[in-house]
Amino acid sequence: MNIQKRILTFITRANWVLFAAASLAGAWLASPRFALGIAAGGLIVTINFHLLARTLRRALTPPHLSSHNVVIAKYYLRFAASGFVIFLLVSQHMVNPLGLFIGLSVVVASILLATLLEVKKLIFKEAL
Repeated sequence: MNIQKRILTFITRANWVLFAAASLAGAWLASPRFALGIAAGGLIVTINFHLLARTLRRALTPPHLSSHNVVIAKYYLRFAASGFVIFLLVSQHMVNPLGLFIGLSVVVASILLATLLEVKKLIFKEAL
């Protein structure tokens, strides 16, 4: 399996694992609003990541290649919808903003973890 496919697979799986771990830790250690913020943020960003991956996969797989305008339009629609949901959650005081921020960082943490693991593999591969 090539490095790009391996990283994407790892990030996709790690998103759900980190989302579940952060949500459970928040539910166990924090107030309900804080825990709901973690869960809502993690769910928003994880679903967005999966939808973006699906959009790009469909747009770049022959024979149904999409124009870049379609991909960009879907991206901005998803971005606007996410922004609206986040606005509602914060403005209606349904979630703690810090918990929401932590939840929204799930994909960033997955990407960072995947990068560190791949760098480690490359360093140890060169050492041999």
